[in-house]
Amino acid sequence: MKARVGAPVVFLTCLILVACSSTPTSSNSAPAPVAEKKEPVLYTAKSCFSQIAGVAARWSPDAMPVHLESALNAESTGLDGKSTIWRAMYASPSRGTWRSFTCSGSRLKDEPAIGVTSTVESPSSPEMSRSMFQSLLLIVDSDKAFATAQENGGASILKKNPQQPILYAVDWDAKNKQLVWSIMYGTSHADSKGIGLVDATSGKFLRAVK
Repeated sequence: MKARVGAPVVFLTCLILVACSSTPTSSNSAPAPVAEKKEPVLYTAKSCFSQIAGVAARWSPDAMPVHLESALNAESTGLDGKSTIWRAMYASPSRGTWRSFTCSGSRLKDEPAIGVTSTVESPSSPEMSRSMFQSLLLIVDSDKAFATAQENGGASILKKNPQQPILYAVDWDAKNKQLVWSIMYGTSHADSKGIGLVDATSGKFLRAVK
């Protein structure tokens, strides 16, 4: 009789121990934090140009800009004069060399990291020295240059294709002694639908070329 009574008691004791050792699941547990998506930074030319100028001056105090251009990628078509990538070429007369600087606001893996980076020095040439210009001559920003180009034929191009890629470049016109914006409606000169030239100092529309 004692054996028959002991078995249920042992079984009941085990159930009690299991119940006590179980940890209740909380229904109010906090959800896992969601990683915040980092958005790219779209810059106008002068926003990046000023950042690059500071880095270039630390490289060589007499460094002068030779060329400035935008780049196209999945983050920007160049609309409104903005891009996540701007590149500038600077030359140093005293060192006889030049370097390329990149200002990035991109979040793409295959683009330069956010901030300003540069290439190694390379020997400059007489042609490059003739292309140098004073930074203070770049008064008209890329968004203003875009607006001027739009008023002079660019709007009709975008009307046909709102996703039309647009490239921007600043160069010194030694012949006419002026700094010029080139607003290219295309990914290269070969596939361009039109190019508008704008005075980068006065903002005046100069002409359209193909």
